[in-house]
Amino acid sequence: MDELNKALKISVTGDLKKRALEKFERQMKEWCVKMPSADYLALDFGLGDFYRTGLIECWIANEEKEGYCGKFLFVFDGQRCPMHRHKDKHETFFIMRGSVSMDHDGKSFEMKPGETLPVGKWKYHSFAGVGPALLLEISKPCIIEDNYFENKSIPLGGNYTS
Repeated sequence: MDELNKALKISVTGDLKKRALEKFERQMKEWCVKMPSADYLALDFGLGDFYRTGLIECWIANEEKEGYCGKFLFVFDGQRCPMHRHKDKHETFFIMRGSVSMDHDGKSFEMKPGETLPVGKWKYHSFAGVGPALLLEISKPCIIEDNYFENKSIPLGGNYTS
């Protein structure tokens, strides 16, 4: 998974990652959710403020040749995945646990468990936990350069220039 290795560039490490994953695991236990055995990414998008801008990702599959990707996405209360869009990727979010404040295509709304949101190509989107929240993302394959972040200081993606 070459794309997974690229994502590591915007991940936290060390004690911060350890504590975040422990907190995440406690939440999954409280919800009685069994997660897959996988390497988890604790992303802060290179901004250094994980609990404000970040999330935990569990990549189930990123099958570029076959044309699909599946990921679990987890945000803590108030934690935000930054505003971004994709030139080539279409994705659908399914809220599994908790609620999120979703910003999509110029609209803001709350999503609750069982709700889905398809996000078409080139549509800006972002979400934040209203309490802790677990989402499932089903999409075209994750290609790191196909992320276009509104915040140009995020050191990754198609619009980043060093």
